[in-house]
Amino acid sequence: MKLLLAGGGTGGHLFPAVALAQLLLLQDGKSEVQFVGTERGLEKKLLPKLGLPLATVDMVGFVGRGWRGKLELLPKLFKSLGQANEILRNFKPDLVIGVGGYASVPVLIVAKLRGIPYLIHEQNAIPGLSNRLLARGAKLVCLSFSASANLFNSCKTKVTGNPLRQGLDNVSTEIPHPGKLLIFGGSRGARAINQTIIKMLPLMRNWEQKLEILHQTGEEDFIEVQRAYSAAGFDPQQVVPFIDDMPAAYSAASLVICRSGATTLAELTVCGRPAILIPFPHAAGDHQTANAKALDDVGAAILLPQDELTPERLVLLVKELLEDEKALQSMAEKARLLGLPGAAERILNECRRSLGAPLVEGI
Repeated sequence: MKLLLAGGGTGGHLFPAVALAQLLLLQDGKSEVQFVGTERGLEKKLLPKLGLPLATVDMVGFVGRGWRGKLELLPKLFKSLGQANEILRNFKPDLVIGVGGYASVPVLIVAKLRGIPYLIHEQNAIPGLSNRLLARGAKLVCLSFSASANLFNSCKTKVTGNPLRQGLDNVSTEIPHPGKLLIFGGSRGARAINQTIIKMLPLMRNWEQKLEILHQTGEEDFIEVQRAYSAAGFDPQQVVPFIDDMPAAYSAASLVICRSGATTLAELTVCGRPAILIPFPHAAGDHQTANAKALDDVGAAILLPQDELTPERLVLLVKELLEDEKALQSMAEKARLLGLPGAAERILNECRRSLGAPLVEGI
């Protein structure tokens, strides 16, 4: 199969695509993959390290721009359509998967015009406008949350789960005690979380047992946060701009503080890790709050809205949870019940089914 994966920008869109590509190449060494993203997205840094091919389009997002801003972006859209057409003409994919992010828009439009079948993978509980529109031409929309099905043509949807990075399926179900406090705000970090942690560190300085932390800050806040750890008497080596080995990070964690993007929640539920979820309030359609509520409602996580986030409240929540092993294990077990391992296998078999090709069991 020649599979083109369109989209990216952030880890939430990119990591599922990487999981699909890696599994396809593992299952069939004769298959080929091609990513399409932008020069500004995470894909530009990550994919070369993984040995996966990337072509780029000069596309930017429309969300948050006024009508004048949208009009000004029309030339860029037409340019990106031409670039997408050239990429599809050269690679000649059997099928395209749109994984979200604005780079997917021109690629899926051109795929439709060229008669190339495409699937969409919607990670979030509340789909974005572009996916809802582009879904009309899709062979299938693969969902991470069953609740999003009513926003698409129900005949075209299937709940598959969210493909995960390699190794996450093998994280132990046992919560380590004592374990680390794992903090991250997505692949680019989260300023609100980082700033709150900086102010929270002095409040933890006199805890009886020194807390071990692994904190992914993103590139922009890295130096500032690392200095704050040092000033508060914590090991600054616990702070990193990006975590490469997420299976090891989850394995060592007894509690997670993070945003509630769909890919993050898929990882938390498959790994079975309790979390304090702080949704990004400006996400399209406030979908991160909807994502987090799905876990909070069943006791698998605690939803803490950003407008209620204070160092004092967060430190109290962390202390209470870390001192209650039974509560942590209960949250972990409830999270596991929501997990959908094997999503990459399901989506790839839907690709094969749409092409009339034989199905393949996971490796």
